[in-house]
Amino acid sequence: MEKDSSKWSPVKKKLASMSKTELVDLVKDLFDYSAENRSFLTARFGSAEAALETYRKRVVDPFYPKRGFGKLNFVDARRAIREYRKASEDLTGTLDLMLTYVESGTRFTNEFGDIDERFYDSLESVLNEAIKLFKTPKGKETYPLFRKRLLKLAEEAEDIGWGYGDCVMEGVEELDEHLMGEEEQ
Repeated sequence: MEKDSSKWSPVKKKLASMSKTELVDLVKDLFDYSAENRSFLTARFGSAEAALETYRKRVVDPFYPKRGFGKLNFVDARRAIREYRKASEDLTGTLDLMLTYVESGTRFTNEFGDIDERFYDSLESVLNEAIKLFKTPKGKETYPLFRKRLLKLAEEAEDIGWGYGDCVMEGVEELDEHLMGEEEQ
């Protein structure tokens, strides 16, 4: 979604002229306006742990809702990851949500059987984005926190079709060799 600067400019000007109390009231109104705003503001300013759990629920729900069967709505789950990342700027939490998404999809397949190519493409896309993030300087620092989960994921994905199992195993193996090899040098 592109920002239209012609619309932001008057808003920015008005915000700059507001008192602290008026700004707090405005943020409160935004908080009350929608669940998305509440999630965003909680992730940005509230308890990181509580915010992460709120977003984790949104990531897991399409696979394993509290009631009924999962609707496999990838769009909502992936949107939750993006929103958390933008709101919190917390790389560790973002990687946690990304892995939760891929783990949930893998577990879903192992429990309910083969899905379709689009399903696996979505899981692979999120995994590949996580792998890229792990290769960044900050990502490298967090890798030890996630290594066991990634190795377990590769093991659980091993026999899944559509090339998904191979993609997961190769991606995780290459990442582990890359990062653990750096550690040994």
